[in-house]
Amino acid sequence: MMGLTNIAADLIVEGRKGKNIRHQIPGLLRQSVYARLAGYEDTNDHEGLSRDPAMRAVIGKRAIDRTAASSGTVSRFETQILARDENIQALANLNSAWVSKAVSFSKAKKVILDIDSSESPVHGSQEGSAYNGFFESTCYHPLFCFNDYGDCEGAALRPGNVHSADGWREFLEPIVKRYREMDKKLYLRGDAAFASPDIYEYLEDKGILYAIRLKANNNLYREIEHLMTRPVGRPSRKPKTFFHAFSYRAASWKKSRRVIAKVEWHIDELFPRVGFIVTNMSSSPQSVVHFYNHRSTCEQYIREGKHALTYARLSCTRFISNEVRLALFVLAYNLGNFLRRFALPREVAHWSLTSIQLKLIKIGAKIVSHSRLTIFQMAEVAVPERLFRSMLSRMHRLGKACARAPALSL
Repeated sequence: MMGLTNIAADLIVEGRKGKNIRHQIPGLLRQSVYARLAGYEDTNDHEGLSRDPAMRAVIGKRAIDRTAASSGTVSRFETQILARDENIQALANLNSAWVSKAVSFSKAKKVILDIDSSESPVHGSQEGSAYNGFFESTCYHPLFCFNDYGDCEGAALRPGNVHSADGWREFLEPIVKRYREMDKKLYLRGDAAFASPDIYEYLEDKGILYAIRLKANNNLYREIEHLMTRPVGRPSRKPKTFFHAFSYRAASWKKSRRVIAKVEWHIDELFPRVGFIVTNMSSSPQSVVHFYNHRSTCEQYIREGKHALTYARLSCTRFISNEVRLALFVLAYNLGNFLRRFALPREVAHWSLTSIQLKLIKIGAKIVSHSRLTIFQMAEVAVPERLFRSMLSRMHRLGKACARAPALSL
């Protein structure tokens, strides 16, 4: 559709030297990514998938006439070829190229980044896993960044016992640099784990507008004492909400910054719900809070990836192998999100990745193979013919647009 996997040949370092190589790097990458998108996250699933006509058509070339790569070949590809330091970075660069290409189709001049961490529980003695008191489990603690289109800008695998914001600068800098080269105005949202003066100073220095939740303390509460008395009169069923903006400087800050307070009084609660946001945005307090509240979509994208693609399942023994698994899951997630963004008509644009997986990817069909043609005969139970034709038409137009677009600099 967008020629995304073909970029892999220029990025991933080939470690094989034999003359009888049947499957090239782009084909192996397509098989690893498409299998995960279809819900087959383990390499032993490829024993059956290698004979699947749909998978053979996806891989192309020799796989069409014979078989796709076996589980052993895919396992060696993921745990040996991709698990090299230069290829770990190549996978990150590949994902960046994918997202940049997708974002380039939008005429919007701004991009909103949401940064958050998550839990990937483990059930063995995986290298780098540790007990995390917040999640109350032995896990990895990966860091994610999503844009407002739902694309995953990147993911960094980290040991389970690190702070939520650990390694934020190394993780964020390549993303910021890429968008500065694209001449996009950047915004960033983060929860209280990212409320650090180092982060504020970095974002301010780069000209990035931000809204980050701030942990409450006595000094902040003093600024809103006038809002801490329950409103007079009969309580309404709808919460009564009050906003207040003020200048605040914590002891660790080099200067004062704008803080927005939101106070909500609910009919059946004795005390109000209070939240604080530190920001360098000049919008009204209501607008800043409304902007920050959309940060919940980041958590939604993480949950969606966990449920549809099970990318929290990092079951390899070596840490670097689990880095590869996470990177491949991110590529699969983005491929599914691109399908949702560019191929789905408006009437089904709300479909989740699970719906896309079950109705478009992991479905049954009768396959008739001829010498030059493979025909997929599909039932209309999941997707009507009219809707499916509309999707194919959108993909065709997107393919033409990609062919006309200038090549990405890698």
